[in-house]
Amino acid sequence: MGLAGRAGFLLLQLIWVPAVVRVSVIAVAVCISFWMIHPIATRLDATPGFGLEPDSSNCSMTPVIPRVSEMFPPRFADLLLFCVTLTELVILFFLTPTFTIADWIYVLQHLIVLGIALTRPRPKVRDYSIVSSVAVGVAYIYPYAQVIYLRWSPGHVGWPVAGLVLVTLGAVLSLVSLLSIGRLFGIRPALRGLVTRGPYRFVRHPMYLSYVIADIGYNLQEWNSVTLLLVLIGWVSLIYRIQAEERVLSQHAEWPAYIVLVRYRLFPGLW
Repeated sequence: MGLAGRAGFLLLQLIWVPAVVRVSVIAVAVCISFWMIHPIATRLDATPGFGLEPDSSNCSMTPVIPRVSEMFPPRFADLLLFCVTLTELVILFFLTPTFTIADWIYVLQHLIVLGIALTRPRPKVRDYSIVSSVAVGVAYIYPYAQVIYLRWSPGHVGWPVAGLVLVTLGAVLSLVSLLSIGRLFGIRPALRGLVTRGPYRFVRHPMYLSYVIADIGYNLQEWNSVTLLLVLIGWVSLIYRIQAEERVLSQHAEWPAYIVLVRYRLFPGLW
């Protein structure tokens, strides 16, 4: 389920907190997440087709509609990323009774993302298309949906030990991928640079591969037909995000050489 899924699971465990506090926390988290994945306006001169938006330094004099990120310094998207990550970190740290290796890895990832949110460069190209926004939204929602449904309708226990191994493996791969991508990390398709080190030497999207591995692990621990359907929907959104990101990254000068060296997007030897 990744960072969002783990935080969502813990958020649903706030049974000892007064109802008004629980509602307030959930409302703030939902609002922040919404603003992160759905900008209120885009440039009028965005590239047709899939909504690519060149950086302001390369734009013509075409009038633009100001976005929240342009009206409030520091960049609003970075501030929102910081707030969401901090909220998830607090929930994870204070409400986990006993920490496993995977839990500590998630804590470390949150701390790293906090630093990235404060220091990452402005992207040269961004994808603000509606379809891309929907794909990001689905990727955020489907882990929460699994947790909510399992609390309402408990699933079947599969192979817990194997599930824990896969969840831990997914967490490790996600951390290594995050360390490799560093300050270029973001949740929307954007061109801040091209990462070719670490696990990016073997597949072009190792962080998404870590999500797939973790999804399989969580469902080995507990599953039902609905969670399997939700995972499939989530994976469809990941496939679209891969395609959207590669459309943006293809504008990098080193992209053609990189895809010759690293042929596979997600699964070595398959795709």
